[in-house]
Amino acid sequence: MSKRKSEEKSEHEHPLETSPSLKSHPTRKELYAIGKSLREKTPRESHAEWQSSHNRPDPIELMEKSNQGRIEHLIPVRHGRMLVSPFTFYRGAALNMAADLAQTSNSGIRVQACGDCHLMNFGSYATPERRVIFDINDLDETLPAPWEWDVKRLAASFVLACRDNGFSNRVARDAVLNCVRSYRERMFEYSQMPVMDVWYASIDVEDLIPTVKDAEAARRMQKRLAKARERSVLEHEFPELATTAGLSPMIKDNPPLIFHMTDGNHEEQIVSLNEAFARYRETMQEDRRLLLDRFKLMDSAIKVVGVGSVGTYCGILLLMASEHDPLFLQFKQARPSVLEAYAGKSVHANHGERIVHGCRMMQSASDLFLGWTEGNAGRQFYVRQLKDMKIKPIVEIFTPSVMLQYAEVCGWTLAHAHARSGEPTQISGYLGKSDKFDKAIADFSVAYADQSERDHDVLVKAVRAGRLEVFIEQDE
Repeated sequence: MSKRKSEEKSEHEHPLETSPSLKSHPTRKELYAIGKSLREKTPRESHAEWQSSHNRPDPIELMEKSNQGRIEHLIPVRHGRMLVSPFTFYRGAALNMAADLAQTSNSGIRVQACGDCHLMNFGSYATPERRVIFDINDLDETLPAPWEWDVKRLAASFVLACRDNGFSNRVARDAVLNCVRSYRERMFEYSQMPVMDVWYASIDVEDLIPTVKDAEAARRMQKRLAKARERSVLEHEFPELATTAGLSPMIKDNPPLIFHMTDGNHEEQIVSLNEAFARYRETMQEDRRLLLDRFKLMDSAIKVVGVGSVGTYCGILLLMASEHDPLFLQFKQARPSVLEAYAGKSVHANHGERIVHGCRMMQSASDLFLGWTEGNAGRQFYVRQLKDMKIKPIVEIFTPSVMLQYAEVCGWTLAHAHARSGEPTQISGYLGKSDKFDKAIADFSVAYADQSERDHDVLVKAVRAGRLEVFIEQDE
């Protein structure tokens, strides 16, 4: 090409018009067609299949593998919580299901997955702007992985929760159908929306309450929301969790669930804690570092939480800005995701950073103090506020109608989380507009709930045989 022609071309042609990245970006119609074509390789009906293989890992061996690196004297507490019912076993057996999900069908489309997507890992909390939203609130196992894995774990959890509540098989199946239909229909809606609108979308609890069909459940939600808004750290969390009996405020010991680590040199522990806290501070945005600097770190203690996290190094930090201005942060140990062996290793060197990235990708709003760090012993952690207007679902008092509607909201929430990091049009193309996928997941969920009940029986027998030590907590 002559110099003159080259100059003429540059005068009349905008550089973006010939950009390969823009030229080659598929249209929505093309993305939908790509998703639809994946049904040939992985029919939607294939997701119904669950059958335990002859070489399936022993569930107790996987539990023991998951126990490695946990605080030794808390492992029996974990066993005791998982022993309560097949549902609590399921909640603590994310590693077991990850191994099983890796053997099931998937379309090949990946998203930022939750990794431990059961119905108790959803709930309400406050955004930095003080709105209260409903979202996924536990992402310890998050990792890029097939979107179907989250859908299947969430769906099967509804079957087990319904059985735990004494509901009929019909109600349990309907709950799954509601959940998956909601996921499918919402995914289609997100596929039609501008990308930025999907990113900014959220599920506000104030908007959700009027849609609740059960009048008593709606009143209960409104009351819990009002209580969460009124609950101040100074008037509630501080008296519950801290004491001022000594020279400076300290976290109250309440063994075996809240306690100070006493092994090792106390002075060395203080130095190590301050160094880890300084590393956490550096992971925050500058404006939030300035906010954090208004507070002084006063104390740290281990606090046992959940089912799956029991025995990991989780706890609370007490900070004070002044005598009457406390802040509690929660730190949780960040171990390799249970999905890593099956979906690939994280690109993040620190698993706390992996979790923080997952929160920011999947949640419509994340905690103001979210960050990560590493202790001097090499353990990795992520940090966030403790109890910031958090409202957990009280699933054990759900009526069938409330369970069905809760399933719809969880399906909607998961669709939004996946649409933020994945390609909603492609997923929607695969799902289609019929209920074939919904019914397949319903079949899978019933079969896998049966499997979880069998695995729970194995746990019961292992405890009776003395293979596992168990600590049974007393109801208060």
